[in-house]
Amino acid sequence: MNDQPRRRPAKPHRRPKKDPVRFLAFEALRAVDERDAYANLVLPPLLKKARAQGGFDGRDAALATELVYGTLRRQGTYDAIVAACVDRPLREVDPPVLDVLNMGVHQLLGTRIPTHAAVSASVELARVVLGEGRAKFVNAVLRKVTAHDLDGWVERVAPPYDEDAEDHLSVVHSHPRWIVSALWDALGGGRAGIEDLLEADNERPEVTLVARPGRSTTEELVKALGEDNSLPGRWSPYAVRMAEGGEPGALEAVQEGRAGVQDEGSQLVAAALAAAPVEGRDTRWLDGCAGPGGKAALLAALAAGRGAVLLAAEKQPHRARLVERALAGNPGPYQVVTADGTRPPWRPGTFDRVLMDVPCSGLGALRRRPESRWRRRAEDLEAFAPLQRGLLREALKAVRVGGVVGYATCSPHLAETRVVVEDVLEGRGGEPVEAEWVDARPLLPGVPALGDGPDVQLWPHLHGTDAMYLALLRRTG
Repeated sequence: MNDQPRRRPAKPHRRPKKDPVRFLAFEALRAVDERDAYANLVLPPLLKKARAQGGFDGRDAALATELVYGTLRRQGTYDAIVAACVDRPLREVDPPVLDVLNMGVHQLLGTRIPTHAAVSASVELARVVLGEGRAKFVNAVLRKVTAHDLDGWVERVAPPYDEDAEDHLSVVHSHPRWIVSALWDALGGGRAGIEDLLEADNERPEVTLVARPGRSTTEELVKALGEDNSLPGRWSPYAVRMAEGGEPGALEAVQEGRAGVQDEGSQLVAAALAAAPVEGRDTRWLDGCAGPGGKAALLAALAAGRGAVLLAAEKQPHRARLVERALAGNPGPYQVVTADGTRPPWRPGTFDRVLMDVPCSGLGALRRRPESRWRRRAEDLEAFAPLQRGLLREALKAVRVGGVVGYATCSPHLAETRVVVEDVLEGRGGEPVEAEWVDARPLLPGVPALGDGPDVQLWPHLHGTDAMYLALLRRTG
């Protein structure tokens, strides 16, 4: 007789269940981290593929989008919270594990997903993509996170404002400290303004359409969207905002290139240059850094309405092809060339209007590309500086006496905006250029809070646009 106690049968091994929404979001986050991809470029094809395979509806797409963008926007805050819940330096946590953790923290602290569902779904994802051992680690960390809500955690992990204001704002609003400092310098003012700006950077931006003059109208876009899903532009006469989101590429006018997706700040830059007074001839316009083509398409349409011709130049061949696609079907004549604006093929004094929207840090579009805040470094601006000055100098040479140059950046950083213009005008680092400021503010009618001029800085929290900068200069000799 066997007196040995009977062993309980082992539980059958359960294969982890793949959640298609969270798996897709994880794939997007890994592409952003591993390949330096941009979420706005990676996510759409992943969503399209998931829909094509079936069983993936609009609600699934909305959740996947929220998980990706919410995790990226709040990464700095979530990193600080996770760091308080692990027993090792955060740099020793493998990046895929950290992605699963941060996405779990976002579900717990940044959405209305129930606590149990957020933890169990995250642990299940970890089993699928990381393995059982790491899934246990994820489970342990997230259960610690459930001890407090977002405000409670921020109070614990952010240094007091009075002790270190920039570090406090960095953790609370999820921006690298150097960006907080740079934005604060550019904005000026006290605590309220910078907090409003940083918070605006963490909000989901509206989708804004542009009706290209002579090719489409705002009325057509409103009719296509429906009154329930359309709002008028705040400032641009060509803008229509999508109130409830959706797929702008499904609109006939967008498919045909008669309209496009374009931030209202970008529209205002092109419109202001087109409205600036010039002396004498006004038939030759240049967009010297035209890729990917949004401003060029609006300028080409405005030029066509006046019998002018736009030359759109772009250094990178693949971006030049995007410009060609954006301008295809323009009612008036235009030309697209692959050319370097610092070594231009055109003769000096050729153009009446020149737009030079220069390469920059992109700090003005952190709402749209939240991952860029974690990639950029303060030293990156040093690499942009010679290029920005060189492009502006050549733009001023390209325009005739009496013509106007628009210098634009999608950045509010002073080192990329007014400092560049002042250096070029005063001849620092090169020969001085004979040009004068043109007050850009009257050329943006109805837009409030434009400062003392003569240049213009737009802000997400004040204007609902990207933080576009514009300086207008008239060549005098």
